Amino acid sequence: MSQPPLNPGDSPLVREALSSVVSRETAPSAPVAAASIGYSSPMQEGDWPRPPKRRIITIANQKGGVGKTTTAVNLAAGLSMHGQRVLVVDLDPQGNASTALSVEHRGDIPSVYQVLVEDLPLKEIVSLVPDMPNLYCAPATIGLAGAEIELVSLVAREARLKRALEAFDGIELDYILIDCPPSLGLLTVNAMVAAEEVMIPIQCEYYALEGVSQLLTNVELVRVHLNQGLRVSTILLTMYDGRTRLASQVADEVRTHFGDTVLKTVIPRSVRVSEAPSYGQSVLTYDAGSSGALAYMEAARELAFRGAAVPGS
Repeated sequence: MSQPPLNPGDSPLVREALSSVVSRETAPSAPVAAASIGYSSPMQEGDWPRPPKRRIITIANQKGGVGKTTTAVNLAAGLSMHGQRVLVVDLDPQGNASTALSVEHRGDIPSVYQVLVEDLPLKEIVSLVPDMPNLYCAPATIGLAGAEIELVSLVAREARLKRALEAFDGIELDYILIDCPPSLGLLTVNAMVAAEEVMIPIQCEYYALEGVSQLLTNVELVRVHLNQGLRVSTILLTMYDGRTRLASQVADEVRTHFGDTVLKTVIPRSVRVSEAPSYGQSVLTYDAGSSGALAYMEAARELAFRGAAVPGS
């Protein structure tokens, strides 16, 4: 599947597109829009095809509250339920992905902080997620909050995570999903240097594209100077509210400018998605029949079959 160019120089077009969202006089009704971009294709049972090689995907957006952690946790859960071996690397000092996966991350336990700053082998901190035999997590602790400063003086500071992942041989993995903090600092740069793919969750709201141009600029800078294999492979529309005209307009604009990079599946607003982390679960295990669970499972299926369809992706 061909990928449309994501040139940071095109960002004014993106911004112009967003500014036109609220000025349109006509738009499809919410139910029609939801049907046109929704998660309508049937889920497939059984194991999904494994990628030709391990996929390392950084989930990034410096805007907070767009669903990065929720996306990382639920895509990982969906993939693992269908035979994929998945590691979630929690790179956010808040440790929300660790919480959602019921992995202990008190301040005094070894975490990604020790891996990045103290060269602790990654296999020393990886834990199996309870009741999820194919899913693993490298937890984050609050110590990561100071890692941005401590990394500055270290040799090859941008490649610390990459080196740790390359040395990791404890488990044969199909996917590594890296959950980034809401910033474009050294932690996010480490995630981009370690990965081959970037996934950007974009919420279906007015400010959806604000800051995306800066994110694309940073991806391009990392690609040119530190990781020539890096590309934006996937965009996922999140927090879609079918009751609003604006949600369908934003989704249409994102698809217009990013084309096939955008998953066909959209993630609706869902109370169950918000509740699940408080029980230490993904929404797929908390309420498998909810709209949010169905959407994330379909997004995971789409991600898996896209990767299998393109050799070397």
